[in-house]
Amino acid sequence: MTLWLTAGMLLTMTAVIFILLRWGNLKCVGVTPVHTFTFIAILFTSGLDVGLIMFPLTEFAGYADTATSPEYAFANPLAIEFGFWGFLIWAFYFVTCFYFCVIEPKVKFFEIPWVKWINNIIIIGTCAFTAYLLLSNLPWYLPELGDGKTIIPTFYALVFIAIAFAVYSSSDLKYVRILSLSTTWLFVGLIALLWVNAFIVESNPVSEYFGTLSLIGDYFTNIHQFLLPLNDYHEFYLFWWFAWSIMIGQFTSRFVGGLKAYQVLLAMLIFPSIPIALWFSVLYFYHSNGISTAGLLNISMIIVGITFVINSLDSLIRLYTDNLDLTVKRLGKLKYFVMNFVALSVLTLLFKLDFLKIQWVGALVIGLFFGCLAFILVKHLKSLKGMTKESESLAVDFEKIKSIH
Repeated sequence: MTLWLTAGMLLTMTAVIFILLRWGNLKCVGVTPVHTFTFIAILFTSGLDVGLIMFPLTEFAGYADTATSPEYAFANPLAIEFGFWGFLIWAFYFVTCFYFCVIEPKVKFFEIPWVKWINNIIIIGTCAFTAYLLLSNLPWYLPELGDGKTIIPTFYALVFIAIAFAVYSSSDLKYVRILSLSTTWLFVGLIALLWVNAFIVESNPVSEYFGTLSLIGDYFTNIHQFLLPLNDYHEFYLFWWFAWSIMIGQFTSRFVGGLKAYQVLLAMLIFPSIPIALWFSVLYFYHSNGISTAGLLNISMIIVGITFVINSLDSLIRLYTDNLDLTVKRLGKLKYFVMNFVALSVLTLLFKLDFLKIQWVGALVIGLFFGCLAFILVKHLKSLKGMTKESESLAVDFEKIKSIH
């Protein structure tokens, strides 16, 4: 699996370089273009899930234990955490977003029946894994409801309610957009809440926060360390990102509103990384100074985590139901709701039983990457030559529409 993952990483980073050199100034316009801020909000809230909220406080200690894991010794725990979630890793989404916006309409690899089915199996499985992450982390964040280790019926109920909300939200695209923007602001509010508690309520010097934030600089001086898997746990993260990459690229490509390819890359690398850096720095300050998040803070984190789950799931449910023509229009709202709710609930339980693993899903995605590359090289290399002019024409049309409004 390590060799397969390494090949996938090398292919992805090579694709980034090739796209920038060949089509860096190409304007990208999706089928439902939106303004840049809305695009960034959709990207951020669809491209991340509950793990962003719940994982860091449970992981910092492990990254600091260099006696057990000497491979982490090159940087501090905050930089390691950021490296697993921020900046360069978002290049995965750039490659797939660019592909689905510009290349897929020409080559139509994902319209091949067997590819379409595999792609949608990946989407459905990753949706369920997102719900499973919420389920598995609730005992740590809400020990008041149990013993801090056991998953009790209340936790199952919370997860199934989140799935139900997501399925309902996915039934109308307007809910997807509204939820993306509101989740962004909720996340900003959560960062502010923990910051105020640490530096105003607890009276810690504000300068200490900026000192903590500066620790992320270790990531940028050691960025090359994150290109290939450090250990099994880093492999888990990278497979997880691969599992998300096709579907997030497919979904977000719809909303690109005339940005050039290099601007799309910069937007994906920089804008999501800023709130991630601010958030992780607050959490690391709590971890380093032994500040408790029990009570209101943990509940607030759970609420925002659940909204992340709902936001991620509704985007992806919308995607695979459109792909498979299992839409509300075709099935009706009741059948649509029951089918998706039951499917995701069952798959979530299968992850809980260790019957499914996200690493398998990520490995399957890497296989699709190589299959798509081979398909293009064999059948569609010539068809990409006129891509620049056609895309520029679409961009001009979009600019005209914007000027009217």
